[in-house]
Amino acid sequence: MSRFYSYALALLLVAPLACKAPFNPKLFPSADKLYEAALAEYRARRFDNAAKAFEQLTLDLAARDQRLPIAYYYLAQSQNENGEHLLAATTYNRLVDAFPQDTLVDDALYHSGRAYQREWRRPQLDATYGSNAITAYQSLLASYPNSPFAPRAQRELDRLDGWLAEKDYDTGYLYLKRKAYDSAIIYFKDVIRLHPNAPRTRDAYLRLLEAYRAIRYTEDARDLCDAMRKKYPNDREVLQECGPPPPALAAPATPPPTT
Repeated sequence: MSRFYSYALALLLVAPLACKAPFNPKLFPSADKLYEAALAEYRARRFDNAAKAFEQLTLDLAARDQRLPIAYYYLAQSQNENGEHLLAATTYNRLVDAFPQDTLVDDALYHSGRAYQREWRRPQLDATYGSNAITAYQSLLASYPNSPFAPRAQRELDRLDGWLAEKDYDTGYLYLKRKAYDSAIIYFKDVIRLHPNAPRTRDAYLRLLEAYRAIRYTEDARDLCDAMRKKYPNDREVLQECGPPPPALAAPATPPPTT
C-alpha cells in the first residue's frame, strides 16, 4: 500500500510541470510585457523561449523604437546559445544593416564573426564560413578601431589567417607528394603571398624550394633562397638547405685624386 501512495505522490508532483503550457509570445497583451518577459527568459538562460520572444518583438516593435536593435541583438545571442550559429550570424548582420549607427554594431560584427568561425571546424574543411568571419572582423577593425572588441577581432583574424595558410599548404604538400610540381608551386606561392606571417609560411618556403629543385628550376631556387635567408636569417633548416649568404662583392677602390 505504501508503494501505491509513493507512486501517487510522485504523480502529483510531476503533474504541474507536465501541464505547464509552452511559452507563447503571442499571448502577451503588449510589446512592453513581452519585452520584459523576453529579458527574464534570457536572464534565466531559457534561450529557446527568449529567442521566440525576441523574434516576435522584431515584428511587433515600431521601426523607431529604441528597443528594436536590442531585440535583434538578444535574438542573435539566444540563437547562438542554442547552437544555431549561422542563424545567429544572419541576425547580427540584420542588426548591422538596419541600424548602422547603433552602439551595438561593433558588438554585432564581432559576434557575427565568432558565429561564422564556429562553423569552420577544421582548416581542411570548406573555408566559406571562415571567409565570412574574416569579413566581419575586418569590417569591425575598419569602422571601429577603438572598440573594446578590436583586439579580440585581430587575434581571431590572425588565427584564421593561420588556418587558411595551413589549408593551402596541405593542398600543396599533397600535390608535391604526387609529383604534381606545378600545382604544388601554385599553392605554396599562395601561402607565401597571402599569409606572410602565418606559422606555416616558413614550411611553404621550404617545400617550394623542394619543388623547384625537383624540376631543376635553378634560378628560381637561387632567388627563393635569397628571400628565405632574408626572412629567416637565423633559421637552421633554411641555412642547411640554402647555405650561408654569398659574400658581398667588394666595392671598387676609389682612384686617387688627380693633381
